[in-house]
Amino acid sequence: MLKSKVPSRQPSRVETSLFGVLLKTPVLAASGTFAYGVEFRDHVDLAGLGGVIVKGLSREPMDGNPPPRLFETQSGMLNSIGLQNIGVRAFVRDKLPELRELGATVFANIFGYAVEDYVEVARVLEDAEGLAGYELNVSCPNTKHGGMYFSSDPALLVEVVSAVRKVAGHRPLIVKLSPNVARLEPLARAAADAGADAISLINTFVALAIDPRSRRPRLAAGLGGLSGPAIKPIALRMVYEAARAVTIPVLGLGGIATGADAAEFLIAGASAVQVGTANFFDPRAPERIAEELDRFLEQENVARAADLVGTLKI
Repeated sequence: MLKSKVPSRQPSRVETSLFGVLLKTPVLAASGTFAYGVEFRDHVDLAGLGGVIVKGLSREPMDGNPPPRLFETQSGMLNSIGLQNIGVRAFVRDKLPELRELGATVFANIFGYAVEDYVEVARVLEDAEGLAGYELNVSCPNTKHGGMYFSSDPALLVEVVSAVRKVAGHRPLIVKLSPNVARLEPLARAAADAGADAISLINTFVALAIDPRSRRPRLAAGLGGLSGPAIKPIALRMVYEAARAVTIPVLGLGGIATGADAAEFLIAGASAVQVGTANFFDPRAPERIAEELDRFLEQENVARAADLVGTLKI
């Protein structure tokens, strides 16, 4: 008697494999814009997202900067949150268990002001269950090197990435690069050479907004980070340059608000994208953008999102 065959599951158009991790979509929620993920559980099916990159985690809790910390600009947003967070141990104890229950694909964003800060956060996370990988925020000043930014010097970047790589086990390591540099390619290559499994870019641009009547900055901290649609063309250019400079995957972000925006980043060379500022006006943005990307692929007769990657014609 012949046994009936169980039909094999066909992957969806947007299903994506990234550094050995299977993602339901190539659209992830960017760090700093989606809290710790659990706060959005009543608005979004976290298990259906490509992934959640949680708010940056430090060794100890941080209060962040005084208000006002956000200001809406023309076609964008200026923020100076100051990396406020509950600390890595509280995250592992209070947030990660619920994220596991909700079925979210979780990436922990790590930052510090010295190499040992990054290493200690990674060490604590390495003992925790329910993480798909790490993302290093290297846009912080290294206090042991006179405030020089990890993201601006290839040697400092190699030092921190190599150190975290040693304690990160087999989990994927993403390095998030800053756009506030003269040339991006040497930094992208330095991250790859030091053991990064992927790079993500771009982080925000250092910017300033002024109240002309008070003649004071709009943000209490003075300068802030510019994000949103205003930076998208520059982000696309940098993603294109980075994708040509390294062989590891690139995750693109910067002003993505629609499925067509996501498609543009894939075409520029990104293997996946992150949605940031759009989350502030639409909590469903990562879910909605993935749905719009799926419709775009269907309309363009593209079988898989991966088939768009790096197809820019110049």
